[in-house]
Amino acid sequence: MSDLVKGEDGKARCRWGSTDELYRDYHDREWGRPVADERGLYEKLCLECLQSGLSWALILRKRDGIRDAFADFSPDAVAAFGRKQIEGLLKDTRVIRNRRKLEAIVQNAQATVAMRDQKPLAELVWSFLPPRRPAPRSYADMASLTDESKQLAKELKRQGFAFVGPTTVYSTMQAVGVVNDHLAGCFVRKEVEAAQRDVQRLFPSR
Repeated sequence: MSDLVKGEDGKARCRWGSTDELYRDYHDREWGRPVADERGLYEKLCLECLQSGLSWALILRKRDGIRDAFADFSPDAVAAFGRKQIEGLLKDTRVIRNRRKLEAIVQNAQATVAMRDQKPLAELVWSFLPPRRPAPRSYADMASLTDESKQLAKELKRQGFAFVGPTTVYSTMQAVGVVNDHLAGCFVRKEVEAAQRDVQRLFPSR
């Protein structure tokens, strides 16, 4: 069975993006498309943290509620959360009620804000853009972590981030377009490649 499938719309896409409408919309419109703004990167990192050990479908279903609970992932707003807000979130059915993950989201907001005067989050994340490599032709060609994700995870931890292991970080790199893991032949892949070039102009050191 091929990991690339053609949908009713005639477009070839990664098989996981054809399983239902929720996944298809996320695959076609969002996953892998470059994100270069602080708030967007912080949100994706938080969502990958929340997803750890759970299904991505659950995160997508809860996403609107999670966004509302975390002030639309404004780093400044979430950085100000204290014990009272955490205790409230642990009773909030809209979110993933895991104390370690909720505390990590607040800690990561604080770290994001603290980085602004040094190397902002977007600049740091995109500094780990890997060398160009052949497009994966199946899921078997994809890694779960890379040297770049290990290095970025290490640097994020040094900056005060939590719940950022190399596998979670690699998933984030895929989600925000630092890595283009759309399969060869997927209609989104070329669109991501073009958008990556635009982002690289913002961070010309890579």
